[in-house]
Amino acid sequence: MIVSSHTVPFVDLTLQHQPIQAEIEQAMAAVVQRGDFILGKSLKEFEAEFAQASGVNYGVGVASGTDAIALGLQACGIIEGDEVLVPANTFIATVIGVIQAGATPILVDCDRHTALIDLNLAAKAITPKTRAILPVHLYGQMVSPKALLDFAQAHNLIIFEDAAQAHLAQREGYMAGSVGMAAAFSFYPSKNLGAFGNGGMLITSDQEVAQRVQTLRNYGAPKKYYHTEVGKNSRLDSLQAAILQVKLPHLSQWNQLRNQAAQIYDQGLKSGRDNKVVPMTNLAQEGHVYHLYVVRINEASSMTREQVQDFLKEKGIQTGIHYPIPCHLQPAYKSLGYQLGDFPQAEMLCEQILSLPMYPGIKSEDIAWVVEQISLI
Repeated sequence: MIVSSHTVPFVDLTLQHQPIQAEIEQAMAAVVQRGDFILGKSLKEFEAEFAQASGVNYGVGVASGTDAIALGLQACGIIEGDEVLVPANTFIATVIGVIQAGATPILVDCDRHTALIDLNLAAKAITPKTRAILPVHLYGQMVSPKALLDFAQAHNLIIFEDAAQAHLAQREGYMAGSVGMAAAFSFYPSKNLGAFGNGGMLITSDQEVAQRVQTLRNYGAPKKYYHTEVGKNSRLDSLQAAILQVKLPHLSQWNQLRNQAAQIYDQGLKSGRDNKVVPMTNLAQEGHVYHLYVVRINEASSMTREQVQDFLKEKGIQTGIHYPIPCHLQPAYKSLGYQLGDFPQAEMLCEQILSLPMYPGIKSEDIAWVVEQISLI
């Protein structure tokens, strides 16, 4: 196999970190000097700053985005026996968070053009036990806030947002995380706002929800050695918060660069003569923050998705698949009672989707190279 000398990485984090490396090192050194590694000054400041940037009143840093879902749902009053509507097309962490909160995830198929939850199908999945809907703002695009609010009001449901891929995303005048009762974010290193390890945050404008997550994340103790709930150890480290605090002021610009790169991709792919490779539809325009740039290798193509991926690899182009196996077909979750064919759109996407290189600072000539190679399939 001959591999091209023109390489395009799937993600290149050095473009973000090199210009601010000295500032990051200073922030980390300050934490070391203070010695407040757990629930320290940097965490408190970052919680407030990220909440404000997202248009809400409170932020509570936790160990991961999964914990932000699990603890956040508990804080919103979700209990064992409750059902939560969840898109079938999402990362498994969304489902895990619901289960860890003690609730039952009820999966709902997605729209094939956006990959977002189909609210018409969600309405049909409601039962007397349904208490909440957990929309996932997938790939960096929000589910329609107005449609969500109308849906929740019509069915008397809590909205809890999974915004793990949508830091500072916007749609219809709303910020990601500001639509529902609360929202979960992840700071996994490759996210639009990534730490140097794992991390997450629950954001909300409800003071009681925020206070309860603060208790739940810290062994269920509102004060030291006094435990009012069965909580867990799930705190965002002060060192990670200090890093994120340095990166946050740059996030809007980084998101704009992602959106601009996506527009170049869109234009290049639309100029093709066929519809073999179809980008996911952007309904949020500039509000889409493109954590991922995802296309479908559809039925018109003579090559399978795997063959396309191998072809691009030979050309030095790294790609990803988000996600190759839908949640309901994962072996660990057979107990949910779903089977092949239950969610045809999600299943179709898992066979066809391909994530192309996307990161702030990706060169236009690299995007042109990717588009040129795709035109050859």
